[in-house]
Order: sequence, then C-alpha cells, then structure tokens
Amino acid sequence: MTTKLSAAALPAITTASTPAYNRGTLRAGIVHFGVGNFHRAHQAVYLDDLFATGAGHDWALIGAGVREADEAMRQKLRQQDWLTTVVEQEADSSSARVTGPMIDYLKPGDSDAVIERLTDPAIRIVSLTITEGGYYIDPASQTFDPAHPDIAWDAANMAAPKTAFGLILAGLIRRRDLGIRPFTVMSCDNIPGNGHVTENAVAGLAALIDPALAQWVKANVAFPNGMVDRITPATSPREIALLAETFGIEDNWPVFCESFRQWVLEDNFPAGRPALEKVGVQFVADVAPYEHMKIRILNGGHATIAYPAGLMDIHFVHEAMEHPLVAAFLRKVEEDEIIPIVPPVPDTDLNAYFALCEKRFANPKIGDTVRRLALDGSNRQPKFIIPSALERSQRQQSVNGLSLVSALWCRYCYGTTDSGAVIEPNDPSWDRLTAQAQKAKVDPRAWLEMADIYGELAHSPAFIAAFSKALKTLWEIGTKATLERYLADQL
Repeated sequence: MTTKLSAAALPAITTASTPAYNRGTLRAGIVHFGVGNFHRAHQAVYLDDLFATGAGHDWALIGAGVREADEAMRQKLRQQDWLTTVVEQEADSSSARVTGPMIDYLKPGDSDAVIERLTDPAIRIVSLTITEGGYYIDPASQTFDPAHPDIAWDAANMAAPKTAFGLILAGLIRRRDLGIRPFTVMSCDNIPGNGHVTENAVAGLAALIDPALAQWVKANVAFPNGMVDRITPATSPREIALLAETFGIEDNWPVFCESFRQWVLEDNFPAGRPALEKVGVQFVADVAPYEHMKIRILNGGHATIAYPAGLMDIHFVHEAMEHPLVAAFLRKVEEDEIIPIVPPVPDTDLNAYFALCEKRFANPKIGDTVRRLALDGSNRQPKFIIPSALERSQRQQSVNGLSLVSALWCRYCYGTTDSGAVIEPNDPSWDRLTAQAQKAKVDPRAWLEMADIYGELAHSPAFIAAFSKALKTLWEIGTKATLERYLADQL
C-alpha cells in the first residue's frame, strides 16, 4: 500500500522523515527561479534543515520559472502541496525525507504576478538554478551576450519580460521607484564566479535600457558568489517507481541524490539572509578557490568520463567507473593535468578531494546517467575543460589528456557510438556540433574552428597537434584502443 504525498497525508508517512516544523508558520522570503531537481536536493534541503531548528521561518521559498517545462513541474508540485520527497542514496544505505520549505510557485508566463511578488519587501533574496546555459554567456569570452534575441526582447519589452533576468530587473526597477530596498540576487548554478556572471547579466540588460540604470544595479544590488555541490540525476519513471516500492510514497516528481552536499557562500546579503551557517553552509570572504577546485576537478572529471563512456555504450555513471579504462583515464587526466594547476584551497587536500569525487561517481545507487553528464557540452566544455587546457598550453605543459577529452567530445557529437548506435541530440547546438564533427573526421582542425567555444585555445599549436592526433586515432582504432594507447603513454 502506498501513500499519495500531500500535506494532509504527512501524519501517515512513517517510512520517511517529514517536516519538523509547522508549515503554516512559514512566510516567504526567497523567490527562486528554476525549480529543478538540484534546487530541491540542495538549497531547499538546507532551508528544510534550518526550519527544523525553529529558525528562519520568514525565509520560505516561492518558486518561479520562465520555460514551458516549468509549468509541468509547477502542476506536479501543486498537486502535493509543494512538498518534495528527497531520497539520499549510498552504496549501503537509502533514506527518504519529505521537505516543505516551498509554499507557492508562480505561474510561468505571468510576468505581472512575478514582478508583483518580487516587489514585496518581504522578498529579500532572489535565487537561481537555471543551468550553465541559461546565463546568455558567450562561450569563448565567457562574458554576457547582449545581442542574444531573448535579451533584446526583454530590453524592448520590460513590461512583460520573458527571461529570469528581465523579470529580476523589472522587480528591481519597481522596488527602486517605490523606495523599497533591493533584494540580493544569488546564483546557485555551476559557473565560475556565478555572482559576477549574474551581475553582468542583470546589469548588461539594464545597460541596453539605460546606462544609468546599469550603474544603479552595480551600486545597489548584491550578487554573492557561491559554490554548490550535490550529484543529483534527473527523475525518471525508475525513481518514481523505486520510491513507491521502497518507501511506499507516491510522489509526482521525487528527487534522488547522494548524501554528500556542500555549499560555500560569500557573506554579502545587505537585505538579510537565513542563518544557514547553523546547518552546514560555509560563509567565506572569497569563494573562488572552492569553486575553482570543484569546477576543474569534479565537473571536469564528469566531462572526462562522459564521452568515452557514451561512445562505449555505457549507460550509468557508476558503470563507467567500473570500467577499468574509463576509471584509469579519469585518474590519469586528473593527476597529470588538472589537479597540478588547481590553486590551493583553505583546509583542503586536493588529492583527497579527488578521491572523494571518485567514490561519489562510483555510487551504484544514484542511477546518474552518462547521457546527463554528456549533455550541453557546448556550454560545459568552455567552463570545465577548455580553461585547464588553455592554462596548461600557456605554461607550455602537456595537454595530451585534455585534448583527448575534447576529441572524445567531438567524436561523440558525430552522432554514433563505436558500435554504430545512434546518439540522440544531446545539446542545444546539436545540429551545428554534428556538422562540425563530420567535417572534423576529415580535417580535425574544423572542430576547433568554433571560435566561440575554443577561443584562444584554438590557436595553440600544441593543443591543435594533440587534438588532431587524438581524433584521428579515435577514428582509426576506436575509443577502447585509444584509451589503452593513452594510458600506456603512446598517444
């Protein structure tokens, strides 16, 4: 027998922990754009922990979205009173909890309602998890792209903006005009300097409307940088069924994740913030060393295993880690090329951090997929792999491993695995990537012609040579034999 998740059903749930606070006492303090799995497994869980201590009940969440897909999430969560079941999975254990820090979810597309809520003085933080590709960043320069059609639309239609940044700016303008203190804008996405990137987006849009408005944003709105970490795969029918079978709970969209979580934040919240330090959030003066470590080692590691595993028809990430060639490839690239150029991090052993990443990747209970890791390489490679390769090239150090990672991505984007199986589109720019990968099969330099992705690295003779050799080898002998050759220092 199963229990359908709802506020009324909470007393009947005995297989999972439930909110240890009266949700009726919660008052909104945060509007969050991008209510996906990561947010519900990370920021929402920290708030749930805080509320359970009896503190912070004026910092409840209100969801917001801008995509059509956000409405599907809104409807599923509305049916269960905005509750979410979070299942933490380790190799030898599983536990479930029902979290309840969200108290409403604004209808996507209703810009008037969103702007009105953003104008509410009680809203002191606006947070975002809109993915790496949602910030309108030029891949090569890693700067805000003011010419993007979505941004151009918002600049001309601030009464009904379509992007998160347009809505945020509209809310800030309304607050300014009414004499209400600006809210803090807090990115929770995996982007180097995510606070700076978010500021550039909001101020960049403002500059298209009025340069004075852009200056006001920069002078008055806080954009703290933060590093977030928790492996959280997408929800599929598998997870929904597993929750019902194991814990007897029917949840429209549960979240499965690892038990590990980390959040490091700059303490820059002029309008106030919840006391998240009580529940494990680290507040520091400078997040950069932590995020640099995480993005280069963990996210770079994910990118390193994604494409060889995908080309060898491996489905789950833990299965990739069980493959001796993939695991050895990851370790060699990390130890030889990535970790040596990561700056020191306070109170952190980088090699121990990588060992923890290996253990996390190998978790058999997570069910994370190789396809998810391989998703959106056109946005992720310029953040997770190309910067390490560029830095090593500038130092005149070997880039054999990182160039092979890039060649594997190119080979993956050709659209077939080594066995001939079709790889379904897995990137917003899939058609373009596939066309370039087809050209690169004949002339590897064609792949590096994507200057918006490779930038300065495309002009490095050492990288060009190493990439060309790696890609030619992949086509000649396949992924497995290429990895063997690389691991034997023969590539």
